[in-house]
Amino acid sequence: MMKTSRQWRFYSWCLFWSLLVALGTFLGLWQWERADDKRVAIAVRDSAPSLAQPTVSPDQGAQVTLQGEYLAEHTLYLDNRVVNGQLGVAVLTPLRDNHGQLWLVQRGFLATGPHREPPQAVTPIGKVELTGEWQEAQSGGPLYGDNREGARLQQLSLEPWSSSLEPFSYAGWLHASEGDGVLIPWWEANVMPPSRHVGYAFQWWGLALAASVVMYIGGLRLRRDTFS
Repeated sequence: MMKTSRQWRFYSWCLFWSLLVALGTFLGLWQWERADDKRVAIAVRDSAPSLAQPTVSPDQGAQVTLQGEYLAEHTLYLDNRVVNGQLGVAVLTPLRDNHGQLWLVQRGFLATGPHREPPQAVTPIGKVELTGEWQEAQSGGPLYGDNREGARLQQLSLEPWSSSLEPFSYAGWLHASEGDGVLIPWWEANVMPPSRHVGYAFQWWGLALAASVVMYIGGLRLRRDTFS
């Protein structure tokens, strides 16, 4: 009976540490693949063209110049932005270009402070021209409650305008950086450098190696006690 108990301890030890080694190896490979994905994403952004008044959907990261008119009455505000220590909102205004296409423009940061009064951004009237970086629509993560509260949004998406406007011409939005009606730019593409993922990969592989050493040394002792 004692020998059976010791055998169970030995095999349990080997199984536990083998699973840790396998997990560390898998997570390291996953981070290595993510580094490759980030290299591709950066290459796509770096090679994105500059477009003036396009009539097709821009590539991710393209520098786009638009001419048209803001639809000021449909402005909404992305809540809880912080720039230089100031609390505020990002101003989101649809724009109809010279071709009749409808775009969503993120015009920049407007300081509001901590109060919850409806923000009021000044919007140019008539023909405007602006330039910015195109971002394809993507999931904003989990929401705890409604996205819209009055004129404020918790996440940037196209859906809040679906009941008041015809569909936007393209699935995405322009982060404007200069031009008429553009405020303080705050947005930057969130692309983690590949080197960080490579570092994470080697950390996981290092943990897997350490687990292998512990499994081997401890396994030798348990095996000697079990089968001697």
